Amino acid sequence: MAEDNNKVAGALMLIAGGIIGAGIALLFAPQSGKATRKDIVRCAGRAKRRAEDIVEDFSDNVSKMVEAAGDTAEDILDRGKDLAYETKKDLLKAFEKGQEKLEKQRSRLAKLIG
Repeated sequence: MAEDNNKVAGALMLIAGGIIGAGIALLFAPQSGKATRKDIVRCAGRAKRRAEDIVEDFSDNVSKMVEAAGDTAEDILDRGKDLAYETKKDLLKAFEKGQEKLEKQRSRLAKLIG
């Protein structure tokens, strides 16, 4: 996840640098103010679309990660429930066997005592 954050931060820094560089280049370009403003608006529109695409991609990736984490947690919970149920059955069988042995020993002791 930290790697994704680094990629997003790098992409945003690249876009910001491009916007700043384009703005400076346009300010020093030998053209009219009207043409320069059109270029700035056009460049800003492209940057906005790129930023929206990056945000959408990042959002999709986060959603997929959250969904995968939820699925994994659900699988682990189901396995834990199955394991607990099997362990409970094994414990009950062990208790029953122990009770049977205890009853046998009581019978033997009762016969010996009288």
